[in-house]
Amino acid sequence: MMRSLNVVVAAGITAVALPGCGPDQAGPAGSEGIGGTVTVFAAASLTETFTELGTRFEAAHPGVRVVYNFGASSALAEQIIQGAPADVFASAAPKNMQQVVDKGEVTAVPATFARNRLEIAVPKGNPGRITGLADFGKTEPKIALCAEQVPCGVAAKTVFQVAGINPEPDTREADVKAVLTKVKLGEVDAALVYRTDVRAGGGQVEGIAFPEADKAVNDYPVAPLAHAPNNAAAAAFVEYVRSDEARAVFAKAGFDTP
Repeated sequence: MMRSLNVVVAAGITAVALPGCGPDQAGPAGSEGIGGTVTVFAAASLTETFTELGTRFEAAHPGVRVVYNFGASSALAEQIIQGAPADVFASAAPKNMQQVVDKGEVTAVPATFARNRLEIAVPKGNPGRITGLADFGKTEPKIALCAEQVPCGVAAKTVFQVAGINPEPDTREADVKAVLTKVKLGEVDAALVYRTDVRAGGGQVEGIAFPEADKAVNDYPVAPLAHAPNNAAAAAFVEYVRSDEARAVFAKAGFDTP
């Protein structure tokens, strides 16, 4: 089982973690001479896939622990720029990665490891009788969208412009997982989330594909950070995220892979 721990980062956001040892209790180095904790800041839409990859990575490297901070890529980029300790950044959009690059926080060229696209999410049974993107332009359905500054919100704005729709969301949430929660709880009739989030929602949500989503495909770049406390483990984790084994995990979750 993947072990990790809670770490406090800038802006009061806490890393998503499972019970385990603290950062000062690192075990022996792994087979490639790496050990200790690798702290990964990753887009919220990567929660399920990166958690699985972390488990596998730890199994392959005894003595290494993977700690995650999942959230909106825009917020994570700002935390890194402000000095939050992190080893790896995986963003849901190149724009937010570029913000970190421009501030000198990345030394290696970021690599695209996955792609994602939006899908309409509705509660199980589709009580709002949503049929497509045009319903987001109507006043009756209750809808949820991501905040406009986060990658899923930027993608949503693009598809609405392509479709000529001016939505009036009942709520905007900080990241895509918060939007998905609104659907799971039945608090809205429909939302725009990533295709991968619909799959992660299991039987609680249903997905409706729409053609305009092809106009707003998000590239996901990853890079080790310049001020990584654990450079060796950071480089190894980034390499693993780009491996064939990781690609299979992403594809199963609904991502497109380069």
